[in-house]
Amino acid sequence: MEIFIVSVFALGYLAITLEHNLKIDKLIPALIMMALAWAGIAFGLDGFMTWFDSHHAALLDGQTLENGHIMENFAAMGHEAKMHTMEKTLLHHFGKTCEILIFLVGAMTIVEIVDHFNGFQTIKRIVKTNSKATLLWIVCILGFILSAIIDNLTATIVLITILRKIVHDRNLRMWYAGMIIIAANAGGAWSPIGDVTTTMLWMGDKVSAMNLIKILLVPSMVCMIIPTVLASFLPAFKGTLEQEDDNEKISKNSTLMLVLGLSMIVMVPVFKTVTHLPPYVGMMLSLGIVSLVAEFISNRSFSMTAVEDHGHVHGPTFKALTKIEMPSILFFLGILMTVAALESLGLIFTFGNNILESEMNINLFVTLLGAGSAVIDNVPLVAASMGMFQDPMDSSIWHFIAYAAGTGGSMLIIGSAAGVVAMGMENISFFWYLKKISWLALLGYLAGVGTFLLI
Repeated sequence: MEIFIVSVFALGYLAITLEHNLKIDKLIPALIMMALAWAGIAFGLDGFMTWFDSHHAALLDGQTLENGHIMENFAAMGHEAKMHTMEKTLLHHFGKTCEILIFLVGAMTIVEIVDHFNGFQTIKRIVKTNSKATLLWIVCILGFILSAIIDNLTATIVLITILRKIVHDRNLRMWYAGMIIIAANAGGAWSPIGDVTTTMLWMGDKVSAMNLIKILLVPSMVCMIIPTVLASFLPAFKGTLEQEDDNEKISKNSTLMLVLGLSMIVMVPVFKTVTHLPPYVGMMLSLGIVSLVAEFISNRSFSMTAVEDHGHVHGPTFKALTKIEMPSILFFLGILMTVAALESLGLIFTFGNNILESEMNINLFVTLLGAGSAVIDNVPLVAASMGMFQDPMDSSIWHFIAYAAGTGGSMLIIGSAAGVVAMGMENISFFWYLKKISWLALLGYLAGVGTFLLI
């Protein structure tokens, strides 16, 4: 049955990688392989000899841990005991996965509420310039900073939306979009809320917010600066832009909602540090405060269940909830729960031990893991690494994984959420990105790796 489950995983990933060729959204194979993987576990449960206890990060093999806890022997359990263990493990992984998903839903909703009040129009005023090279630096720096606050996916959407109002040549806009992908992924790597993978490591108590920022800020900055410097000498970014009059109206509450929304998201790590509660609790508090202010500004009831005669709610909170990326949320659910299935069987733990016992240098392994995230989504790679290594919180291995998985995906357009959304918004082809942008992303990635190792 292990062969069946691994085959389901491999075929599911192949379908996700070939999403654009198959014309099937990647969430579909992700959900199917999640269900089939756990169904395989349920059917073959009595035949499994090993089981991984995620809570104690050890195999159920009857051994005594360093803290004195004695692990049960899974192979010696009866059917009912194995069923209970499977149900307990499934509930544990589902709970941890939902913590991440609810966190993302809260962050996405806050951003949509800010956008409802045209809050990002304030940012657009900053990026007005005639120089293509200057605009390149502005959008890359904004991408680097914004992605650390509102995550790399959302920052990419915001900046490409702004670019559409500034750069009217689609071919030129593709160049900018490619550089935004690099900057956004680099910016998301050093922030606990900047990328799904760093959020996973943070919420999984592998890294602390302050140490993540302190250790990865400089390597991530190098990863963004090197490609931007090189790109500024390319012909595409020479010369000036044609400017058009901007007649778009600005809401009087735009700046207020922008500052409030970003401030509430930034307060989430502070809330976790002070209360020691999971980050999604702080995110729900932030969402509640932003929603309350939004409803008052809109001169409407702040009840999320108020329905008018024709059956539609017009409050900004409800509208924001209808715009969040539910396909992405379901995709992450499928990916994380499938990896949890492989972890539960002890396959990932065993693979990690084999790597550690081999002669491969651990830094080389993590560097290759980052490169692999350009082909395979970085979410399952990080989820897998969390089951491979048992190093303590804030060990250098976790920070290196956060950097590698967060920035390595920039090397291919399908390697990150930011790349996928840019691909859809600007209709960028896989091979155009490979030819024009990938080499810049590779040099930035390697420069950041070198900086991290030196530090």
